[in-house]
Amino acid sequence: MKNIQTQSNRKGFTLIELLVVVLILGILTAIALPSYLSSVNASRQGAANSNARALATAVQSKAIALGGGYDSTLADYATDMGGSLPNNPCTGTTTGYTVTPTGTQCLVSANSGSNCGTWTPATYTLGYTGG
Repeated sequence: MKNIQTQSNRKGFTLIELLVVVLILGILTAIALPSYLSSVNASRQGAANSNARALATAVQSKAIALGGGYDSTLADYATDMGGSLPNNPCTGTTTGYTVTPTGTQCLVSANSGSNCGTWTPATYTLGYTGG
C-alpha cells in the first residue's frame, strides 16, 4: 500500500495565507502611520509653545529684576531658565526662539521648524500694552 499524505498532515502556511496577512498589515500601517505622525507634530508644537511660555516668564522676571527694559539676547535668560535654554523641538536647537523688544513691550515666540510641519507658533506679549 502507498503512504498517501492527507492535507491535515501538512504543516506550514500557504502562500495565500501569507499574502492575506501581509495585506492586512499594510492596511493597518497605512491607517496608523499618518495618525501617529500627526500626534508627534502636535506634541512637538505644544512643547515648543510651552517652552516659549517659560522663556517669556524668564524674560519678564529678568526685566523686573533689572528695573525694566527687555533684552533680545537669548543667552541672557539661560540662568533664569535653570541654567540653560530648552531645545525647541521644532528646530532642534536652543536658539529656536525669538525675543523681540518693542518699546514698552516684548514679544516671545517659538520658531517654526521643519520638524513640526506647518503651524503658527503662539506669541506671548509682555509689558505695558496700553489702555
